Amino acid sequence: MDHNPAGGHAAGSASRGRPARLPADQATVRRSNLALVLRHVSTHGPCSRSAVAGATGLNKATVTSLVSELQARGLVKEMGPQHAGSVGRPGVALGLDGSRVGALGVEVNVDYIAAIATDLAGRVLIDRRIGFDAMGSGPERSLDELARMVERTVADLDRLGVRPAGITVAVPGLIDTTTGTVVVAPNLGWRGVPVAERLSRAGRAAGIPIAVANDANLAALAEYTTGVAAGTDDLVYLTGEVGVGGGVIAGGRLLSGADGFAGEVGHVMIEPDGEPCRCGRAGCWETKVGLAALVRMATPEHAYGTGLVRDPEERLAEIEQRRAEGDPRVDAAVAEVGRWLGMGAAMLVNIFNPRVIVLGGYFARLADRLIPAAHEELARAGMNGAIERCHFAASDLGFGAAARGAAGVVVERALSDPTSITVPSLVPPQNVPPA
Repeated sequence: MDHNPAGGHAAGSASRGRPARLPADQATVRRSNLALVLRHVSTHGPCSRSAVAGATGLNKATVTSLVSELQARGLVKEMGPQHAGSVGRPGVALGLDGSRVGALGVEVNVDYIAAIATDLAGRVLIDRRIGFDAMGSGPERSLDELARMVERTVADLDRLGVRPAGITVAVPGLIDTTTGTVVVAPNLGWRGVPVAERLSRAGRAAGIPIAVANDANLAALAEYTTGVAAGTDDLVYLTGEVGVGGGVIAGGRLLSGADGFAGEVGHVMIEPDGEPCRCGRAGCWETKVGLAALVRMATPEHAYGTGLVRDPEERLAEIEQRRAEGDPRVDAAVAEVGRWLGMGAAMLVNIFNPRVIVLGGYFARLADRLIPAAHEELARAGMNGAIERCHFAASDLGFGAAARGAAGVVVERALSDPTSITVPSLVPPQNVPPA
């Protein structure tokens, strides 16, 4: 997992268009005040300058200066007169702009590469995914394909007149976020892969800050901010991919651990004499509940490694069709996955005491059958007090949760440090071909 998803490798300088440098202490104060004003407008806008001053404790002259800089950076815009019902001249309402500043989240997983680009308000501008055999292609070919996805998406944002404030890459593995390096990603077969450094050489990505983070952590952040369990301060997110990762929100904060590797739940040994796992051990939880396990049981003729690479949506569509047709093998396979899912969930509940376990990826698609089976096992194996206050919930973010969370990290960084945003060039928007 990763220690700080918002951190990462900054590829190149981004100083053009910024105001003249202030002494270090003044620059720090101004940066803090810019963030204070921007976050207030983002959370409470539309609001007037006077309202911002009253809420933040800054004087009106300071707020006016800060707002002017935020406008120049393309982060705040005037939205017309604001009538508060009082006598006197109405104030001018301010709102979050970000129409020329975007965020890009990309994900490389076992069988696909995805990208989601948003504006600073979180509105999705571009959402695309392609089937790709990252497991069988090796890191070099995979990074080439990932770079092409980044280049294509940044080019489309350029045509919209939007400049990404940053790029965050989601990878299913253990990440050194200080260097943007994948330490190990068992299901991809990667070790010591410098993802940020490689992407920084992609033409259109040059000069854009690049971070790399664990996919489950990023998906958990997306769920916490915009998903079915938004605002739940204690939750566990399970990815439901070929591999199974977990992101843990505890007390409203992402749990990272001493080295950023907390939440690697898919490789918890659940059956000592079980099947071999790609991590090199045997009996890991993901060998029982990962998508590869379901496919192997439900449609063995199409098991991973036996044919063409298929997007996970295609595999699920076939499984759902067979299930609708009453195939007993499929129903038995889903029930078996549900049983093991509940068994592992009981351990998570006993350790982390969450209020919600959010099921992502394919778990969410088959939730109507998986959740009852999982809950039955959870009730049997979990601690009574904890399980009575915890429930399963199916994510509505689909396989795009990690990429959406990755874009969200970029947005959060921009809101926390507006000075990291260069003044966008005024490029007239153009039509972008559909994803």
